[in-house]
Amino acid sequence: MNVIETNNAPGAIGPYSQGFEVNGFIFTSGQIPVNPQTGEIPDGIAAQAEQSCKNVEAILTSSGSGLEFVFKTTCFLANMTDFAEFNQVYAKYFTSKPARSCVAVKELPKGVLCEIEAIAAKQ
Repeated sequence: MNVIETNNAPGAIGPYSQGFEVNGFIFTSGQIPVNPQTGEIPDGIAAQAEQSCKNVEAILTSSGSGLEFVFKTTCFLANMTDFAEFNQVYAKYFTSKPARSCVAVKELPKGVLCEIEAIAAKQ
């Protein structure tokens, strides 16, 4: 097992790591829309979905994988009314259409609107 750590995605805000590589698979922790350079969170579901996707991508890239190798995602939304707008952004990044679960939750860390985690094969 290898811990994945990159400065191109937000650092963990608790007792966990950004991701793990295990037997040729990459497991990312859920990525909220925190800009890793500034620590800021953008406004609105589209901008937050975009940043969350970029954070997932950064972890995958740093571990020798990429979005095209993702075969499963789990997405969390603070409000299902954001589902359509979230999907528009998500579809730009996850073009291989991995298997996915998308659920609404009562609340997310730092009051964000979305969070994305992924499982991918290593290149």
